[in-house]
Amino acid sequence: MKIRVLGTGSWGTALAQVLADNGHDVLMWGINAGEIEDINVRHCNSRFFEGTISDRIRATAEIEDIRDADVVLAAVPVMALESVLQKAAGIVENKVIWINVAKGFHPVSHKRLSEVIAETVPEEKREAIVSLIGPSHAEEVIIRLLTTVNAVSENEEAAETVQKLFSNSYFRVYRNNDVIGAETGVALKNVMAIASGILEGIGQGDNARAALMTRGLAEITRYGVLKGGRKETFLGLDGVGDLIVTCTSRHSRNFMAGLAIGKANSAEEFMKTNKKTVEGIFACKAVYEDAKSIGIELPITEQVYAVLYEGKEPAKAVIDLMHRELKAEN
Repeated sequence: MKIRVLGTGSWGTALAQVLADNGHDVLMWGINAGEIEDINVRHCNSRFFEGTISDRIRATAEIEDIRDADVVLAAVPVMALESVLQKAAGIVENKVIWINVAKGFHPVSHKRLSEVIAETVPEEKREAIVSLIGPSHAEEVIIRLLTTVNAVSENEEAAETVQKLFSNSYFRVYRNNDVIGAETGVALKNVMAIASGILEGIGQGDNARAALMTRGLAEITRYGVLKGGRKETFLGLDGVGDLIVTCTSRHSRNFMAGLAIGKANSAEEFMKTNKKTVEGIFACKAVYEDAKSIGIELPITEQVYAVLYEGKEPAKAVIDLMHRELKAEN
């Protein structure tokens, strides 16, 4: 199939290689001339990875080149997703499957990303929307280490198509039709990953991180079920699976952001100087504001918000969490 990838970043490149390994016609579109030249001439993407990538992958700076797509995979930051989709939707000639691989919420409307695609791409250009999400780091996929994710969609046939497109000996795809639960789980776990990094940054250990992930999962589940997700989804790949990998790995930008903030015992300098995409920063604001509007208590998210946006010292945020009113676990 003709797969057109929007974005030449790390995750788009890793997924392009999975598709190329599976024999598909893969073309990446991007705006970074250096990355495009790397992919076409040197068969690498040296900004993100050491070594070479599949020489079957091509790249272009011309958005018009995606017009013949059978499937469009959007691998751009959440902040850019809507504007890129608008461009792409005006170019494609066919009614295609749109795959989202970002994790987060729209920065203004706070809507889930499949909702953003549905509102941005006209129905005559849209066969179905599938989110390909789960516990996965590009740094491992690019060297073909074992990875398992979900193809999430209300359209079972499209989810199965995406499942077959990507699955191979090192990349296994399951299906899930709980779009609300899955998209909420993978977005909110980024907030918990920031909190996990903060814990390490201020000198806490494994006990604290185990507690953070456990209570974080309870918080994600409580919020996700209230929004319409199924409880069992949060015990799967898009819940506890993604939570574990993001809260424990230095491949995670969200964890590393928290680590820097924790070491400084302040978010001020990080927020001023950070140039990387840290989706948990935006997800935290979206979920915090939504939780306040609907009256649900999310203690960890509230403290991360206070650190990121209100100048609270991380060490004080942790103390305040520990001094909350004592209660039963469930």
